[in-house]
This record gives sequence, C-alpha cells and structure tokens, in this order.
Amino acid sequence: MSEIEAPQIIAESLVQQGVEYVFGIIGIPVVELSMAFQAAGLKYIGMRNEQAACYAAQAIGYLTGKPGVCLVVSGPGLLHVTGGMANAQVNCWPLIVIGGATNEDHEGIGGFQECNQVELSRPYCKYAARPPTAALIPLHVEKAVRYTTYGRPGVAYLDFPGNLLQSRVSEEKIYKTLAHPAAPLVYPPHDDVIRAVNLLRSAKRPLVIVGKGAAYAHAENILRHFIENTNLPFLPTPMGKGVVPDTAAQCVSSARTLALQKADVVLLMGARLNWILHFGRPPRYDKDVKFIQVDICPEELHNSVTASVAIQADIRPFAEQIFEQMNAINFRFSNDNDWWQVLSSKCRQNREAVHQMAMNTSTPLNYYTVFHHLRELIPSDAIIVSEGANTMDIGRSMLLNTLPRHRLDAGTFGTMGVGPGFAIAAALFCRDRFPGKRVICVEGDSAFGFSGMEIETMVRYQLPVTIVIVNNNGIYGGFDLETFEAIRSAGDLSQVTPPSALGVQVRYEEMMKMFGMKGHFCQTIPELQEAVKASQKLSDKPTIINVAISPSSDRKPQSFNWLTESKL
Repeated sequence: MSEIEAPQIIAESLVQQGVEYVFGIIGIPVVELSMAFQAAGLKYIGMRNEQAACYAAQAIGYLTGKPGVCLVVSGPGLLHVTGGMANAQVNCWPLIVIGGATNEDHEGIGGFQECNQVELSRPYCKYAARPPTAALIPLHVEKAVRYTTYGRPGVAYLDFPGNLLQSRVSEEKIYKTLAHPAAPLVYPPHDDVIRAVNLLRSAKRPLVIVGKGAAYAHAENILRHFIENTNLPFLPTPMGKGVVPDTAAQCVSSARTLALQKADVVLLMGARLNWILHFGRPPRYDKDVKFIQVDICPEELHNSVTASVAIQADIRPFAEQIFEQMNAINFRFSNDNDWWQVLSSKCRQNREAVHQMAMNTSTPLNYYTVFHHLRELIPSDAIIVSEGANTMDIGRSMLLNTLPRHRLDAGTFGTMGVGPGFAIAAALFCRDRFPGKRVICVEGDSAFGFSGMEIETMVRYQLPVTIVIVNNNGIYGGFDLETFEAIRSAGDLSQVTPPSALGVQVRYEEMMKMFGMKGHFCQTIPELQEAVKASQKLSDKPTIINVAISPSSDRKPQSFNWLTESKL
C-alpha cells in the first residue's frame, strides 16, 4: 500500500468537504502545503499581509457559504490573523485558519517561532485543534468545516507542526470521512409563529429589521414576498441591505431614527440587538416596545432585552411560515395608517435634506455629493465594499443595494483594514460565478492605509476592482494644507501634529504607476465621472480613484450618536 504525505491529505480533505479557496502567505513550514493545495485543485491566492488574507478568506466564506481557508506560518503569522479570526467569529462568517507550527520536539526549548497557537486561537474559534497524527487529519478537517457552517457560522483553527507536515502515512491507515451534508434547517414551533402573527397584526407601529443573517440564509425571495404583501415598513442592517431592495417602497432607512424610536412591535429577522441596533433599549426605542426575535442561535434570544416572542429557527423556514399565516388572514398594513404617514413624511424630509447636500458641487467636495454621483454611474448590481468612519456610515445610506450579499463592510466588530481583502474575495467570487459583475471598494483614506499594498495582489491576479478613496486628509477629519503646516510649525511634530491628521491630499492613485498603470485624482464631479467611466472599461485590472473632499466634511446632524452612550 502506498504512502501519502500529510500536505496531500490536508489538501484532499479540504476538497472533499467542498472548500474552494485558500488565501495566505507562505514560509516555513507551510511551503509544500501551499503547493499541495494547488495540486489538489484548490484556488490559492497569495496575499501581502496575513490580516488581509484572513479578511479575504472569511468574505469568500460569507459569499459562498463554504469556509475559505487562511494559510499562515507559525508564531507571528498566526498572531497576525487573530484580529481577522475575531472579526469572522463576531460577524458569524465561516472561516478555517490553518497554521504551521514549530516541530513538536522543539517545543519548550525555544523552537523557531514557538507559540502556544491552539490555546491562543481558542477564544476566537468554535473549534481549535492539532491533529495528533497524519492519519487523523481528515477527521479534523471534516469537523472544522462542519463547525464553521452548522448553527451559527464561525471560525475553526487547525494547527500543523513542521514534523507532522513532513510525515507520511499508509493509505490504508488514513481515517475515512464523507462530505458532510448541508447544515440542517431549524424549523420554528408553529405556536410561536402564531404568537408572532398575532403580535404583528395588533401592532399600531410595526417595524421589520432585516439583518445579515437573512442574507447569509439566502432568505431574500420569501422575505421580498413577505414585505411586499404585508406592506410592513422595514429597515436593513448594514449588511442586510439588498435582501429586500433599498429601493422598495417599504424601506424606511431614511427615517431610521424615528422608526426605531417610535415602533411598538419590532420583528428581528437575522439581526442582533447589539450596538448597531442600540441594544434594543431606550432612548433609541420606546420603553414599551415588544420584540419578536428570530435567530438560529438560542443564546442570542433575550440578549439585552426580554423578547415578547423568542424563536430559535432558520430565517427562511420562519419567513415562509409567517408569510403563509399572514397571507391566510389577508393581512396588509395600509398606507393610510398614521404610522405610514409619519414615516413617509420623515423619509421625504430627510431625502430632501440629503439631496440638497448632494447637489452642492462646489469644491472641495462633500461626502454626499461624491456618493450621489458615484451611485449614478456604478452598476446597480455591483458588489459594494466599504470601510472608514464617515465614508462607511454615509455610504450606507447613499450607495444603495438591490441584491443580497452585495455589501461588505466593517461589520459587527467594526474592523478597519478589511476593505481590500473583502474586495479581492468579492472579485474572485464574481469572476468564478458572475462574470462581468463589478466590485466597487469605497475606502476612507485612513482605512485604505491599513491594507493598501493588496493592490499588488489585485494586479497579480487580474482582478478588476475599482477602489474609490474618499480622501479628507485624516481619521474622521483632517486639515487643509495651510492649517496643517501652521500647526506643524509650532514645535516638535510628535507633540503638535493632531492625532487625527494624515498627510494633505496624499496622491494614493500614484500607486498604480508601480504597475505601469494609471490611477485618477479627482477634485471635481466631472473628474470623478470621467474616472468612474474609465474604470468600468477595465476587465482584468484594478484602479484607484482618489477623490479629494473637504477635510471638514461631515454627515448631516444626528438626533443620536451612532453608539448609544452609557450613563453609568
């Protein structure tokens, strides 16, 4: 019986479980493993930074429903991806991290890059293990894939010491596994569905919140029918955008604060009452509001507040059942209802205010003007990646989504630096499944600085990502050149340079010259329009559009801070 090397066993086990993509940075002891991945048919994408590789792997997991793999070296390589692991775990995205490790016989005596990697990973994982022998690798790979995709999706870590990667085992001794079936659906109790129906039909000011969980569950078809037929107002969470189109008549995103503050019954469809939804508490909600929570994870139920109806279920079967029950009683929330009248009026008022800012094309430009004209030119079915402070927050309301899983941003963990990695994953996903679909990566200048060298990865793999940098010279806000120089002339630069300041009008688009390509620097709307149109003609190349805006540009006045401040 022939012997098989451990790297081949790992690679073939991943392929057997339906894994397609690996992102990483190689070095000792995982060089041969990366080659085995390609030999087995896995798509390997070499990145420039481990964090970005981890962001790309988790984004492909979200988009495909199968975990992406992040391959890293021992010690520092693994430590560099802990931020990405935490981001995937909090975001509930499937991810497998595979780390090389120092030889087992070098542990405890100062081995090269020696690190207690399994225990370090455990807080950010659903499953973390080191296979004890090469023969048992398939068991642990199957378990890792299953843990990352069953129930609430998350992260698994597999640790491979150098001596294990160099080992061989007889084929007859290898643990045999089968590809596990798709995650089983959890159906809601019928009585709980009826309770939810009765609460919704009796509500005077109902509101549906559609979360990222509904997008991951591919529940868009039934939820669109449900919203359209019941005519209930809805709000999407940032990555719940597009499950029901932002352009739907029932979308009240323009009146978000009012809708949350005045609703008397809130139906949560794959959305959590965390900081993004202000924990479900006053003053952002009425003190007597009733919540209907639907979540795959029972531990999430009653989190932060006590729900009136708490249902452990997958979103899709719940949506099918509540739609059937609401349809059976011919329920439709009338547009003549006072609640709809109030919401519609507020939506019109806020849209008019935003439109006025968007029509102000004087220079330096503001966020609303840039996003309005960008939206007019990018395809309506583009995948939008976005990160930054105001860049991301304002972009959520200005850059619309009509399709699910077409918006990727900093997410629940609020992680900066995710943009280029997410964009690489999205571009690969589009190339393999939806050729011709565009990826638009909208970055603040600070956010771009975290992972900007991944532009080389995009060039190397011929990924047509349009990177739009909304450049205000700082974190949250910067300074114009005259003010910046005046401040810095006052003394020691480390003492007087404001912590929020970045360089003034840094020419990020010049990075494209490194590859013999052209970027675009824009200060006016005609320049932006010309740059966007030129970028859309590129079928196998990325580009950078660097848009200079006013350093003091801000969002419209808010009734509440995005974060609900603690008064303790």
